[in-house]
Amino acid sequence: MVETRETELGILAQLVTTGMDTHEASDSLLELSRLTDTAGIRICDRITQNRHKPDGATLFGRGKVQDLKNLVHAFDANIVIFDNELNAFQQYNLAKELGIRVMDRTEVILQIFARRARSSEAQVQVELAQLQFLLSRIPVTATQQRFKGGIGMKGPGESHLQLRNAPMRRRVAELKKRLGAIHRRNKVASVNSRRKWPVVSMVGYTNAGKSTLLNALAPRSDAYVDDRLFATLDTKTRLIWLKPNRRVLLTDTVGFIRHLPHALIASFKSTLDIAVQADLLLVVVDASYPHVQDHLKVCYETLAEIGAQDVPSLLVLNKCDKGSSDTSVLHVTERYPSAVPVSAHTGYGLDLLKQNIVEELQKCCMLWQLPSGTSRI
Repeated sequence: MVETRETELGILAQLVTTGMDTHEASDSLLELSRLTDTAGIRICDRITQNRHKPDGATLFGRGKVQDLKNLVHAFDANIVIFDNELNAFQQYNLAKELGIRVMDRTEVILQIFARRARSSEAQVQVELAQLQFLLSRIPVTATQQRFKGGIGMKGPGESHLQLRNAPMRRRVAELKKRLGAIHRRNKVASVNSRRKWPVVSMVGYTNAGKSTLLNALAPRSDAYVDDRLFATLDTKTRLIWLKPNRRVLLTDTVGFIRHLPHALIASFKSTLDIAVQADLLLVVVDASYPHVQDHLKVCYETLAEIGAQDVPSLLVLNKCDKGSSDTSVLHVTERYPSAVPVSAHTGYGLDLLKQNIVEELQKCCMLWQLPSGTSRI
């Protein structure tokens, strides 16, 4: 997959079908613009169509495709990014009609992951997800004729598509073996190492401030922080003190997002397993976001998809220092009374968060469960 250049000029496109939540669709398009910014694409315009159902050939209707073509010529754009998922035929037909490159949200996310991956494990995970995505996007056209067998041979033989995909499939098999070896090695190391401290894993929506929170709780962690989606992908673990004789391993994991590609979830299984094996999850969301319940829904759906739905969790409402007034944050905290409001930027609520982590671990972590009649520290 070819990475985008910083000079690329793009147009965002979205189809809103009957029954879709218009607010959610609008928010998704805004989120896509932030994704393209992270990917280095400058957006010059947006186009949306309301339609009963998608067009099978081009997603948009014929007239809207012409409007999109006019926008491409007017702005001299060289890429169109759809918020909707495109199949191979729709992407092929749109690119042929518009004469420029066509992408969708999934491909943008994959490119961001490719740029941000730093560790060798993350790079293998991203390459595997990219190859699986490409294999699913190569369309079969009428010109791709099947190579027939020779004299005395049965069967139609291999198609042009099969021959072209063979090197990619071999690479996919190789990457799966490497990831499997990494996963087994990590599992053996986890079993052999005697756990001295409970593991607390931070999960949540991308750009919710998890890395900033890690730096606030562990000042020497030096985790990379950037006000962009998916600023960091690699897992970071730091040992932090919650109170005297109470230490935990705090882990920062990759962020979640709506419509996170399944190929990425599968490829990052060994990374996301940290959340599954944790003693406690800190579900971190941005309290200043107007529709924080949407982000929470995505977080819990993703946790269920990776098998971490039964891990004890604590909801953390970060960025409580943002917003036009205190009433907006108060409204969020009233909606989620068991959540812990904090500000990783100012330090507000961090002591309360530590206290809540201690209390939750004393309930669910075997390392911290004391015999009856013993006073807790």
